[in-house]
Amino acid sequence: MKVIFWVITSLLLAVLMIVAGIQHLWNPYFYLPFVPSFLPFPLAIIYLSGLVELLLGLSILFLNHKYTKFGMLGIFVLMVIYLPLHIADAFSDTPVIGSSNVAYFRLGMQFVLIWLSWNAYKFSSILKNHYKENA
Repeated sequence: MKVIFWVITSLLLAVLMIVAGIQHLWNPYFYLPFVPSFLPFPLAIIYLSGLVELLLGLSILFLNHKYTKFGMLGIFVLMVIYLPLHIADAFSDTPVIGSSNVAYFRLGMQFVLIWLSWNAYKFSSILKNHYKENA
């Protein structure tokens, strides 16, 4: 049962990353207010993050186990990188994402995504070792 849960979680995270990546590429101007003003080339950052999200999601769905492991680690790192943006938005007087309630909910979801991606990464590492021992 535990295996099924983490496989499904990994697949859902992959789909989430693919959808988010497409959204970043399709509608980059929506994400402009999230980019801190001190960073140069905000539109390029949005396109790059969208491309990274898309590639991470695809690596989990379509590549072998080795790449799945690195894809899960990449999602974890990306979620940690995005965390300060969501913290800043949640505590802003006028959150970019909408109301304060939505911003707080999104911040809470960010912690859930960090936890899920880290544990899915650890699970994929355990599976990799299992396959090595049984090969």
